[in-house]
Amino acid sequence: MSAQSEGNYAEALQNYYEAMRLEIDPYDRSYILYNIGLIHTRNGEHTKALEYYFRALERNPFLPQAFNNMAVIYHYVRLSPL
Repeated sequence: MSAQSEGNYAEALQNYYEAMRLEIDPYDRSYILYNIGLIHTRNGEHTKALEYYFRALERNPFLPQAFNNMAVIYHYVRLSPL
C-alpha cells in the first residue's frame, strides 16, 4: 500500500497482483480487488475499475465504498461528453 500512497501505481498494481496470487481468503481478496479498482479509477480506466469492484463485491458484499465508487464512475461517465 505504500507504493499506492506514494503515487507509484504501476508498482502498487504489481504488488496487488502478487498478493492475489498468494492470498486464499475470499474476504482478504475482496480488499485486494477493491484496491486494484481504486488504482484503475485513479488512472481513468473506468471499465477496468468497475470490473474489479464487481469482483470484490462477489467475495464481500459488505463493501459500501465499492458501491459508492461504482456510482461515482457511472455518474462521471454518464455526464462526460463522448
